[in-house]
Amino acid sequence: MSTEAGYANEAELTRLRAKIGQIVTISEPPYLTEVTRDSIRHWAHATGDRNLLYLDEVYARASRYGTLLAPPCQLYAYSRISIGYRGGLPGVHSFFAGSHWRWKEPIRLGERIEPEVTFKDLVELPSRFAGRMFKQISLIRFLTPGGRELAQAESWGMRVERSAAREKGKYNKLEPARPYMREQLTEIVELYQQERCRGSEPLYFEDIVVGSSIPRIVRGPYTATTAVAFEQAWGGLFIKAHGYWFEYLNRHPAAGIPNAYNIPEPPEAVHWDTPLARHVGVPEAYDYGPERIAWLATMLTNWIGDEGFLSELYCEIRRFNMVGDLTYGTGKVVTMDVRDAHTGTVKLEIEAHDQRGETTAAGWAIVILPRRAA
Repeated sequence: MSTEAGYANEAELTRLRAKIGQIVTISEPPYLTEVTRDSIRHWAHATGDRNLLYLDEVYARASRYGTLLAPPCQLYAYSRISIGYRGGLPGVHSFFAGSHWRWKEPIRLGERIEPEVTFKDLVELPSRFAGRMFKQISLIRFLTPGGRELAQAESWGMRVERSAAREKGKYNKLEPARPYMREQLTEIVELYQQERCRGSEPLYFEDIVVGSSIPRIVRGPYTATTAVAFEQAWGGLFIKAHGYWFEYLNRHPAAGIPNAYNIPEPPEAVHWDTPLARHVGVPEAYDYGPERIAWLATMLTNWIGDEGFLSELYCEIRRFNMVGDLTYGTGKVVTMDVRDAHTGTVKLEIEAHDQRGETTAAGWAIVILPRRAA
């Protein structure tokens, strides 16, 4: 077994590798099981998404879908391991590092979701800031009770030796955000006011040019309140209180990390508890990686409008987005292909960067647009 100090050993690694290729189940129930009006609204509010297809039932009924839709990345909330199975290696710190989404169809109001998670691989990688580091990869299929696949996501997380990360202190060199001046906050408000969701106005394939940029979005500055809002929408991994939490600790004693009062807190508390974040080598509490992926998905669905479809989204989390940090999402068209007489596909490079100009997430996306001739 790994030690409480957070170091891995070969016996535990061997036990974990024996599970590769297996379907993974956990005893904890999913946070959500059905796409409801409330769950859609909570996700949209938590991620800053103002798309009327998600929020206005009259508008959505008049659309070609005839019903409310859920934001594509809301599917994260239907499995506690939708961000990748990261069991095993007790005491070894874990953080989300990316997803590769493939959607088959829009997620409609009333759908029941039954995810299936397969543990795909455990890959050791060189680490510059910790002792040993491993990439833990899962495939999640989001199915209906009848077996129809709505989407799938390959998600992965990193496992790092907690004590070594703290001792080497690479992330302690990250520069915390500076206090915002009134003028800066006013500029942020103006950027939010400029954000536009295309809605029912079609974006046609023929209107796109390779090399063109799409409208950017802004999210943040990040706060502990932002983290709480996302928890209300996503449900989290270890969000338990009172007897439920201590019963969980009885089954998983390595899940508790003592806070300043020697009370065991879940590893997830690094998203709102700065002293705990420093315990694992990060100078401030930091966001959930799936949040940034959801923000970039919103940037794309804002741009393509009701007639477009977000088909694929690949995103790597490159850097911590800490309390106080501001995130800008950007995208650029890189390739275009005619799909058939009615539709075309557009591939974009996407990126999230902070107020320092540092890239915190990057990847690519594929969207399907209607053709003007059709």
